[in-house]
Amino acid sequence: MLENTFCHFPGIGLKTEAKLWNAGVLTWDDLEKDAPAGGSWPVGPGRLATARSLLDACRTALDAGDARVFYRDLPPQEQWRIFPHFRHSAAYVDIETTGTGCGMDHITTIALYDGREVKTYVHGRNLEDFVDDIAAYDLLVTFNGKCFDVPFIEREFNCTLDQAHIDLRFVLKAAGIGGGLKKVEHQLGLSRGDLDGVDGYWAVLLWKEFEATRDETVLETLIAYNVEDVIALELLAATAFNLHLERTPFAHRRLDTPLPGLNPFAASTAVLDTIRRRYFY
Repeated sequence: MLENTFCHFPGIGLKTEAKLWNAGVLTWDDLEKDAPAGGSWPVGPGRLATARSLLDACRTALDAGDARVFYRDLPPQEQWRIFPHFRHSAAYVDIETTGTGCGMDHITTIALYDGREVKTYVHGRNLEDFVDDIAAYDLLVTFNGKCFDVPFIEREFNCTLDQAHIDLRFVLKAAGIGGGLKKVEHQLGLSRGDLDGVDGYWAVLLWKEFEATRDETVLETLIAYNVEDVIALELLAATAFNLHLERTPFAHRRLDTPLPGLNPFAASTAVLDTIRRRYFY
């Protein structure tokens, strides 16, 4: 899709891009031809010259796997176009925190899924390993991560996550699927099994329970919940890409929608019942 994209060039917006497509200018290569089939360019000579001058840099960035170039230059609502080109180096990330809201919050667990395996990080154990591990990926995919997860991570670890970043909360909303992550999953027919109905407040309570008891079953239940927040993000990213693609001349290039990844951690129904009785009944 990136090689069919022109709206990242200066002076070319979505309307002009659509005019180029309608004129038969569908690829970067087409932009270098003498004239489109209609005989005239739907873009002024100055903007056309500027776009042409940037083509080699775009090709180099794409060949080198530098997603940041396109992330920087694409309109925010069009950053979904990055996904298929850098899917092989994507990290689906979610954090849980203490959630006190008093300025002393810290991260309790982090889940990272790359479409192949799940990695987890726990406060007081291996949380700091996340910073080194995430550096291996070129693309971050989150749900509301631009507002919450990434700023929290950068503040806690005093680091900068400079990867390209697709926040599915906004990408899906622009495609007509709104709401929080669990609501979106429900709209798409996804189930979390024993963890259906468990939300971020439960994660706060589970960490509190773990700190009080040091019960590893409680911790595994929390991690299982955290992992559920990432293993469906690849499916959601592919779904969002396909929905946006339908509005272009390239709808035939739909991505196959993967199944959610397998969760290697299991939530304890006994632990969930304990939390439910203690805090909700």
